[in-house]
Amino acid sequence: MLCLLIYLQVRAWKTFDWKLFWKNTEDVNWLYILYGFAFTYIAYALRAVRWRIFLKPVHKTTTARLLAPQFVGFAALALLGRAGEMIRPYIIAKKERLTFTSQMAVWGVERIFDMGAFAVMLAVSLFYPSVSSLSFYPGRWEPVHRRWLESLGVHHYFVPGLREFAFLLIAFIVALVVAIVVVRRSGERVAGFLHDRFARFAPKLAHHVRDKVLSFSHGLETIQDVTSALQLTAVSVFMWVLIMFAYYAITHAYPELQGMSLAREVVLMGSSMVGSMLQLPAVGGGSQLATIGMLSGGFHVEHELAVSCGMMLWAITFMSVIPTGLAIARHEHVSIRAVAEAEEKAAALVE
Repeated sequence: MLCLLIYLQVRAWKTFDWKLFWKNTEDVNWLYILYGFAFTYIAYALRAVRWRIFLKPVHKTTTARLLAPQFVGFAALALLGRAGEMIRPYIIAKKERLTFTSQMAVWGVERIFDMGAFAVMLAVSLFYPSVSSLSFYPGRWEPVHRRWLESLGVHHYFVPGLREFAFLLIAFIVALVVAIVVVRRSGERVAGFLHDRFARFAPKLAHHVRDKVLSFSHGLETIQDVTSALQLTAVSVFMWVLIMFAYYAITHAYPELQGMSLAREVVLMGSSMVGSMLQLPAVGGGSQLATIGMLSGGFHVEHELAVSCGMMLWAITFMSVIPTGLAIARHEHVSIRAVAEAEEKAAALVE
């Protein structure tokens, strides 16, 4: 399937030079690739540190105990696609004898910290000329091509650029933070309010929404004070900085890409994150194609080099966890397939 995805991308360019592709791949500096691999693995370890901080107010554990679930969980995500997303909180819940619902809530808060850390990095990158000079940095007006719209007096439509996307992301993060504060302080009142709004025409949905809000509110109890919030923020930002350096090391392993700035690496990371929303089991799909598209279309890198670098980024930052995850799963007698089935049943009960 991965070969098919790359083939379709290559076919669209018509003049793809496979000899140049292999030459670009052979010329990489493998020491830089090793750096990228190391930064990626340290980031996985930091996820265990962060999860321990999340659990600190309600459950005492160690980073070492949470390290294995991170690697096994992300290996499952790489192998199973989005179907493996909840395996990590499920394994932690079983290992630490906590409820699956509580760890789902922790996972949700973790995602918010991830988005917030990336939003901060993206906002900072906007001030650098290497990003602000990109052709897709500002939004633009395009003429409409539909007569019925023109008949309504609409002759142009606005296409948002990177700047507008960054502002929307930051606004979304701010809204999430406000929602977190409200739910953290008044979870039962919010749950009751939403229940009353839906109860008249959808009683089952009303109960479901109330339970979800209460569950999420209990999950937010992991953030007890300002000190914990600052620790979680610092770990999250540092982790994403390491991921940025992993991208930097891998792209700079190619002699032709050694002019890539850190600010552009953040944009490249963002394209990969957006593309990962389309995730196929074992092969990914959207992530690597979005990365290749950004390198080629956004940064004007030649097609052959873009494909080689995009595939290398995908292999190191996403797929490299599989051997370690499978080895740990084997050592701890954990079947990823069995865990996936158990997680699906547990998730069905929660829903």
